[in-house]
Amino acid sequence: MKLKILLLLSILSLLTSCNGQTPDKKNNSNQFINGDTVKELGSSIMVVYQDKKNVYWFGSWETGIYRFDGKALINYSTKHGLPNNRIDEIKEDKLGNIYFVSCSPQSTIVKFNGQSFTTIKATQSNEWKLQPDDLWFRNAYQTEKVYRFDGNTFYELTLPKPPSLPNSFEIYSIYQDQKGNIWFGTNPVGVCRYNGKSFEWITEEDVTEFRNEGANGVRSITEDKNGDFWFNTENRYSVYDSITLKSNEFYTRHESIGSLDGKNTSGLNEYLSTVRDNENNLWFVTYRSGVWKYDGTKITHYAVQDNSQDITLFSIYKDNNGDLWLGTHENGAYKFNGQTFEKFKP
Repeated sequence: MKLKILLLLSILSLLTSCNGQTPDKKNNSNQFINGDTVKELGSSIMVVYQDKKNVYWFGSWETGIYRFDGKALINYSTKHGLPNNRIDEIKEDKLGNIYFVSCSPQSTIVKFNGQSFTTIKATQSNEWKLQPDDLWFRNAYQTEKVYRFDGNTFYELTLPKPPSLPNSFEIYSIYQDQKGNIWFGTNPVGVCRYNGKSFEWITEEDVTEFRNEGANGVRSITEDKNGDFWFNTENRYSVYDSITLKSNEFYTRHESIGSLDGKNTSGLNEYLSTVRDNENNLWFVTYRSGVWKYDGTKITHYAVQDNSQDITLFSIYKDNNGDLWLGTHENGAYKFNGQTFEKFKP
């Protein structure tokens, strides 16, 4: 079973590579952009995001961006000014501008101000800072770099390597915890916490997996209701403020739910995306084994299928109302209706 899962994850790793992506040569326009009104989402919807005005944005790896305001579904692609039809990340600043990170041969940041798209050039910097309103973005999947946006400038920063691991790595996930610290999940050197002053690493076997060449990598980071951290493994981590500790280790590692099927097998102990819902349940998305809910005591499985066949999943997202959404490789977006995940149809 483990071999089969690793094979699927190897395929997924190839899919997330930037290699083979061809940028569109079209220049950005300063004119008002009218996208194409469409009736349905494309098949590859990997990212779901809802902005402050409750407008939904769906990022594809093939057909650009979809905007849904509850009435019209609008598609934006390279012909409307995007440098690439692949979207890996969507975020909003305090002024309401939307930013898209896309994966061309080099990482690209695009700003949408409601009228037009502008490609942003980041400033290379070694000035690491941690400010409350900063936005953090991955630099695609190809480097050890991240972007920090302070409201005025995008800074391209290089994450320092773990002291004991000189290996090169890629950054797969970024998470801001309840205390304001920023976490970086990598492949394959583990997890890093930045508190504004120093970098602290967790390099346990379950988050590095050098025996499997990094395997899944740390694609997801979240906190549970007790403040413990989950790094898409079967374990959980109690994390402390290292200044108050006499030990060099700032965490305690616990075995927790074991594999997600509750049978102590190793087939489902790695997942791709996690979210905590408004009732403090944890939801885990696997590649081809559906979604699992953990309420702190028991595990509940939700199959996600099309024509009775399990589909390949990628991400889970909680919107402004607390509703759960899934991004999928080939089947558009799904929304949880309280009992099951059903395909989203505008």
